[in-house]
Amino acid sequence: MNGGDGGDVAAAPEGPPPPLDWKFSQVFGERTAGEEVQEVDIISAIEFDKSGDHLATGDRGGRVVLFERTDKKEHGGNRKDLEKTDYPISRHPEFRYKTEFQSHEPEFDYLKSLEIEEKINKIRWCQTSNGALFLLSSNDKTIKFWKVQEKKIKKVAEMSMDTSNSKASGNGNVGSSTVTSNPKLHLANGGCTDKDKSYTSLSNALSFPSGGIASLRLPVVTSNETNLVARCRRVYAHAHDYHINSISNNSDGETFISADDLRINLWNLEVSNQSFNIVDVKPANMEDLTEVITSAEFHPNHCHTLAYSSSKGSIRLIDLRQSALCDKHSKLFEEHEAPGSRSFFTEIIASISDIKFGRDGRYILSRDYMTLKLWDINMDSGPVSTFQVHEYLRPKLCDLYENDSIFDKFECCLSGDSKRVATGSYSNLFRVFGCNPGSTEATTLEASKNPMRRQVQTPSRPSRSLSSITRAVRRGGDSNTPGVGVDANGNSFDFTTKLLHLAWHPTENSIACAAANSLYMYYA
Repeated sequence: MNGGDGGDVAAAPEGPPPPLDWKFSQVFGERTAGEEVQEVDIISAIEFDKSGDHLATGDRGGRVVLFERTDKKEHGGNRKDLEKTDYPISRHPEFRYKTEFQSHEPEFDYLKSLEIEEKINKIRWCQTSNGALFLLSSNDKTIKFWKVQEKKIKKVAEMSMDTSNSKASGNGNVGSSTVTSNPKLHLANGGCTDKDKSYTSLSNALSFPSGGIASLRLPVVTSNETNLVARCRRVYAHAHDYHINSISNNSDGETFISADDLRINLWNLEVSNQSFNIVDVKPANMEDLTEVITSAEFHPNHCHTLAYSSSKGSIRLIDLRQSALCDKHSKLFEEHEAPGSRSFFTEIIASISDIKFGRDGRYILSRDYMTLKLWDINMDSGPVSTFQVHEYLRPKLCDLYENDSIFDKFECCLSGDSKRVATGSYSNLFRVFGCNPGSTEATTLEASKNPMRRQVQTPSRPSRSLSSITRAVRRGGDSNTPGVGVDANGNSFDFTTKLLHLAWHPTENSIACAAANSLYMYYA
């Protein structure tokens, strides 16, 4: 656009960034062909810490596994040294196994005759302190606060007596259990009451100087080796009648929330025997219950603001400064359905399974069964963007309902700059979408060492008509296997393999996702 005669030409507005080229980085717990996956090994939670240097996963066996970043350490943390290097540095994150610990055990509630499984539902990192890592982990009923720290292992390096020149075996110390294991051998003054053969043989084996020992020294203890120790600092229990679906840290570093189907509780990290109920949607008569809480999360910067989603597809923003019990929301985000589009499955697929704030707190990402929606917290008239995740499954909703797959809870995540979003699907696929205005980025990747193999290829022959594709989907494709069909691109899909959990690195274009018991990592 010209700015007048002889004026400078105004710069054209920047278009959306090009789609990212995703590459395989690492895999942990890769299955061999034909290997059967144990139920307890299936990953059920993934979370990066704020720095992106640590990654935590939880599984159905109640274990938490920690990974730490290694590529930063290999290149050193000194900026001057990095500037002197004349070779390109690989910037994609690389991780290694750090440690693991048993977070939860199976329990039984005798009052309600209810078995509480050990499966980890959520993991949230807390602020680090003095080199120690802190995190919260939750199963259906109990939240635990863990501290993971390196402890030095103390070992005795030097003993008081040197027996290297004696007739003994030449080990250099007298740390034999034979001398001290039997307390009956010695009196208070050092005498002996029992001439045991083992004691006599040991005494004969040791030769002492004729003039005795000049002086006795205290044994020298060294601690060269370190060991990671996980210790449970606090247990937050007996506060939820229904299954916990969310936990979220507050930006104040002191409090967190936990949410179940009907209530949201506010906790202080230092107080485990008391919590405050801040949201309660339970009606006086349970027959009047129309919706439940499905997910909740604190605002990343404002400690008084949090959002929670419902099974009706709405998101409520609440302000803790308004009242102690936040029955009234400050903003309501929902999308009204088009007239005439309602069906039996409308409410089921509208239920939001996960919400996430963008890093700057401006946007909220929500995932329902069929779509991802991006909301601007300053605009409650509707979502700013809607992304179709697996629209080809819409004709299969009846089958999905019969095998309960329609109730699967897929998670979602945003990139650190909020320019892209990602979520999982079936057949171990996950999708990445661009959020910028005008962006057409919609990448489909498979959780495998070749993530791009499911991309749509340019057809060398005319593609099938939509009606024939629909018929193929309805009859389950070319396979008679239950739960197997064909998507809109002609690729087979499998309801039994689903990618529910994934996380985006907070500062770089790197995604960690879980396929059964395997953790895959990709970078762009």
